[in-house]
Amino acid sequence: MLAKRIQPMVFQARRIYVELMFQVMGRALQAVSEVDENVRTEARALPDGFLFEMMVMPDGARLIVEHTGQGRFHYHGSSAPRPVDLSIQFKHIAHAFLVLSFQEKTSVAFANDRMVVDGDISYAVRMTRVLNRLETFILPKLVARRAVKEYPADLHLPEKLISAARIYLKVATNFIETARA
Repeated sequence: MLAKRIQPMVFQARRIYVELMFQVMGRALQAVSEVDENVRTEARALPDGFLFEMMVMPDGARLIVEHTGQGRFHYHGSSAPRPVDLSIQFKHIAHAFLVLSFQEKTSVAFANDRMVVDGDISYAVRMTRVLNRLETFILPKLVARRAVKEYPADLHLPEKLISAARIYLKVATNFIETARA
């Protein structure tokens, strides 16, 4: 009886968490493309105007970013200005929660058939590398090691802290600017 009452609350809490994480990740993708040269190098291989979406199927939370050129991303929120070029879709909110709460690596979720890639797989691999790089900056090393396939050996604490501070400042600034609008 109690489990039946708690289950909808757990679902709702996961949904809210995933929506918030997509907002943070979208803004953080824009910020990391302004801060990190490795991310810009990865992103430069994407065509200008390339739209990337990450979402929960069938019509759940989503984030949309656009490659504006020169390795820079722009966060569009949850609505795309035109059809997306690449969509990574979680099959269920519980699957998205596992990945976004860093209980399961993206690569493991894909291997366990918890997500679908709609678009060019090489772009999906590239975007996954960008997301992994972002996670290594913004998460504590202990958590990041659980979240990414391989933690970069060349990322030292001073670079990590400075980059993380710059990313978080840009994310916070973006939240404030969008709240005013």
